[in-house]
Amino acid sequence: MEIYLPIAEMPVNIFLIVGLGAAVGFLSGMFGVGGGFILTPFLMFWGIPPAVAVATQSTQIVASSVSGVMTHWRKGNVDFKMGAVLLGGGLMGSLAGIQLFNALKAAGQADLFIALSYVIFLGSVGSLMMWESLQAVRQGSSAVTRREPGGHYWVHGWPLKMRFHRSKLYFSAIPPFLLGMLIGLLSVVMGIGGGFILVPAMIYLLRMPTTVVVGTSLFQIIFIGAFTTLLHAVTNHSVDAILGGLLIMGGVVGAQFGVRYGERLRGDWMRLCLAGLLLMICVRLGFNLVWPPENPYSVVIEAAP
Repeated sequence: MEIYLPIAEMPVNIFLIVGLGAAVGFLSGMFGVGGGFILTPFLMFWGIPPAVAVATQSTQIVASSVSGVMTHWRKGNVDFKMGAVLLGGGLMGSLAGIQLFNALKAAGQADLFIALSYVIFLGSVGSLMMWESLQAVRQGSSAVTRREPGGHYWVHGWPLKMRFHRSKLYFSAIPPFLLGMLIGLLSVVMGIGGGFILVPAMIYLLRMPTTVVVGTSLFQIIFIGAFTTLLHAVTNHSVDAILGGLLIMGGVVGAQFGVRYGERLRGDWMRLCLAGLLLMICVRLGFNLVWPPENPYSVVIEAAP
């Protein structure tokens, strides 16, 4: 059963789109990621224009993240204070990101920049996570992510310290604010919730407990995703409401199952699975960049002045 997408200007199968939304929602709830790093490439694989894929999938990220946060909040696994600091930086980064995205689109380089950004970020983050996770699995523990009581790290030397009670941390608010800015910028330019960068950073840089990281990441992604969708809708008019609605239908349900399944996985195995997923998508995108297209030439006919 197919339906025509007005903004993307192409027909799509309803069941495939809903199923993709459900699969991404499942991964979102399980890993604490928005899922944009999976959803955007898959939409591009199916022929959705990159600009439309980047702008539209944010709607699904918001819906699945809300669904996942509700479950984590009931379990007390959301650090709202940390999430607010990340969100403050994320909103500023989003404003800078929309300016960069519009400049790239005007220059005709948006599609190439999006693809290259995915290959670089997914490859880098996935490789680091894979290496650390394999080390932890071989040792039979998650010692790398555990914090020693009273331990001090590089963030303790920065000013503007805050106490994050749920995460049991006391350090400067500057590092999470800067991290939020990076995530906000990438959310606009690459069409991601930023969880695949935010989750490892919260674990390895901020030393937050893994149980709190997932819920806090999803909390921040809700507002950044909503703000990103608004920016794209107002400035680029590239949000396809029909496509977004179909993705949301599957994403909300999938996120609930993802949260429940993720609770059964050990932290090191969860990171190992996420790293493998990042690397597989990176290889697929890299292959598309170097493989010659079927139709290498295009003819553009311009009307006479």
